[in-house]
Amino acid sequence: MSTKQAPTRQAITLKGSTSLVTEFFKYAANTILFQRGVYPSDDFHMVKKYGQTVLVTQDLALENYLDKILRQVNKWLLTGVVTQLVVAIISKDTRTPLERWVFDIHLVEQPAENAGSRTAPKPETEIQAEIRSILKQIVSTVTFLPIIDEPTVFNILAYTTESADVPADEWVDTDPLAIEASKSQQVKLRSFSTDVHRIEAMVAYRYEG
Repeated sequence: MSTKQAPTRQAITLKGSTSLVTEFFKYAANTILFQRGVYPSDDFHMVKKYGQTVLVTQDLALENYLDKILRQVNKWLLTGVVTQLVVAIISKDTRTPLERWVFDIHLVEQPAENAGSRTAPKPETEIQAEIRSILKQIVSTVTFLPIIDEPTVFNILAYTTESADVPADEWVDTDPLAIEASKSQQVKLRSFSTDVHRIEAMVAYRYEG
């Protein structure tokens, strides 16, 4: 007599989770650069992703720059040595930091092998819904962030553990581009998690009221 087994779902692997997080950061960075006017709107085109429309750069130099960064971020995620990614928007003329979009990266605590009840793997549809919510939130921040009416540039900062293998010719120790505490406001954004990683987002912006 055969018995029917309940369907099971494969838990997401480190490699799969790393791909999801890297891809999320690509679309988050593009959304920030578009929404905050760092690059002209004509430089972006619409693509379908996560069940919604997102804007992605068509500027070849920017695309290559982001791809290079994302390849390294992918390697760091696989070895668990990157703890935070930051998109910093800076005044082009004065070099004053105006905004810091911060993405904290945590490794999800795995339940012990002998734990009585193991949690079911998280469905990718749920992960994508959480990512969708963050991207929508980034878009909606224009309703409260100060209007930027000056030319800006951006930097991507990566915070890693001391054991990280950092390509010396591509990454250098740099100023954290912090905004003075007395002139900084912070807004916590949504988070998303896979079976391996949890990403918590926030934006800090210069506010001189």
